[in-house]
Formats: sequence, C-alpha cells, structure tokens
Amino acid sequence: MSGKNRSVLTMIKLLLAGLVATTSLLGGSVALAPAAQADWIESCTHKGCAEALDSNEVWASLGYPSNRGWHDWPPTGTCNFSGGTYNNYEGELPSGHSYLEFDVTPRECGAQRQSYRLVVDTTTGDVYFTPDHYSTFYFLV
Repeated sequence: MSGKNRSVLTMIKLLLAGLVATTSLLGGSVALAPAAQADWIESCTHKGCAEALDSNEVWASLGYPSNRGWHDWPPTGTCNFSGGTYNNYEGELPSGHSYLEFDVTPRECGAQRQSYRLVVDTTTGDVYFTPDHYSTFYFLV
C-alpha cells in the first residue's frame, strides 16, 4: 500500500471513528463493516528473502528480544536493532495478535536503520518480511 493510500485509509478510519462517537452521543447507532482481511504475500520472492531468513535464525537464537534497542550480532561481531512492539495499525497482518519487529541487516551499533524488517507474530510464531518498511509483507516462516 502506497504512502498516499495509507494516509487516505487512516483519514477514513478517523472520520468513521468520529461518526461513531458523535452518533453514540446523540443516542443513535452505526453498523460498521467487518475489518479488512489481512494482506500479505504467501511466499517470499523478494531479493532480500534469503537475508531475512538468515536474520530470523539469529533473532530466534536470541529469543526474539521484546525490548527496543541495539543487540550484539553474534555471526558478524556487529549489531542489529530490535524495534519492540509492532502495532499493525493498518491491519495488514491478522488482527488480535501481538507482534514484535526486528531489523534484518546488521551494522555498527547506532548506525542508521534501513527499511528491511522482520515482524514476528508472537501469538502464532509466524514470521513476515517487509522490504519496504511495512508497505508489503511476505510470509517467511
């Protein structure tokens, strides 16, 4: 989903929330459609998938830390960043689940982060790869 589409979707959600709140205050009711289905690509075909799989193995060996911050990266002697909670605000992944996010590419501690991320569903154990900072999701494992 493009940044413009994401902004439009967010605006629509805010307008609907305002409508529901206003209607409730006036004693009425509003029937809303069910949330959109989660949207991800079933098999990882992006050029970064191999790196994402390797990164996932290391994060799994570290126990998928839930804290946000830099972590020593055993295979290379560099660092990698765990971003803490991923909130799934846009609903691209299954709703009602809990998620953690992790950078894919290791680098020096404190270096600028890139867009490749892993998102781990802590409810099911499923792992998703997003090469474009949450616009596209690939099911990884």
